[in-house]
Amino acid sequence: MATLDDKILGEKLHNYCSSSEDEGGSDYEDSRSGDEEGNPPSSNIPKAEPAPLNNWSGTASNTGPKGVIEDWRRFKQLEAENRREQEKERVALAKKLTMTVKTEREEAEAKQIEELEDELGELMNDEFLLQYQKKRMQELMEQLQKAPKFGKVITLKSQDEFLDAIDKEDQRVAVIIHIFNEKKRACETMDGCLNVLAADYPTIKFCRIAADITGLSRHFRVEGVPAILVYKGGQIIGNFVQLVTELGNDFFATDVERFLIEYGMLPAK
Repeated sequence: MATLDDKILGEKLHNYCSSSEDEGGSDYEDSRSGDEEGNPPSSNIPKAEPAPLNNWSGTASNTGPKGVIEDWRRFKQLEAENRREQEKERVALAKKLTMTVKTEREEAEAKQIEELEDELGELMNDEFLLQYQKKRMQELMEQLQKAPKFGKVITLKSQDEFLDAIDKEDQRVAVIIHIFNEKKRACETMDGCLNVLAADYPTIKFCRIAADITGLSRHFRVEGVPAILVYKGGQIIGNFVQLVTELGNDFFATDVERFLIEYGMLPAK
């Protein structure tokens, strides 16, 4: 049976010598030296054929199991590297497609937006804007004409009138109510200021009611007035009491106007 050395070095078939065969080499020496009479050796002895020469270029591959294993490893390495390169290319292509490819719905929406922008670009010129402004001003003027007009301070004489002045008014109208005490000088001054403001703001409903009618406490009737309550849509949006601490006893319509504008109870002129 052939061994591993036999597979690597080749089987012992031709021109193989070993030290174990040296002992039998005397016959060969005798044949070269001739016979006992000194005659030359016989020419009938077959000559040994020289071993064939291999055309070796200086490198060897796939020579034996070690070479085969090394070639296989190199092949697998190249295959793995190629696979990694292909994977990188696929990932890069996927990212590119993700960033650039749009669905049909997205393309339709983008096209629709582009068409709207083109239409707006045609409409948004000086002539169109001028017509739009004119139409908008006309609508505002119509709304102002339809809105209730007051122009004076309304005195409420009962709690029912107080509630009706708030709940039964147009939702768009702001209602400003002055709670007063006739014995207070600041309340008299507030009445004069509100008469001026009612004329300047005819779409605002200015009212006044005595603190005694409201049923408020005696302490409020003495210390809390003049007080101003502001309602809109049936809801209170402003509650200002003890205004003497803010305005003092001597103040003017412009002071009250500035105070109400600051708190957003009156529209700025």
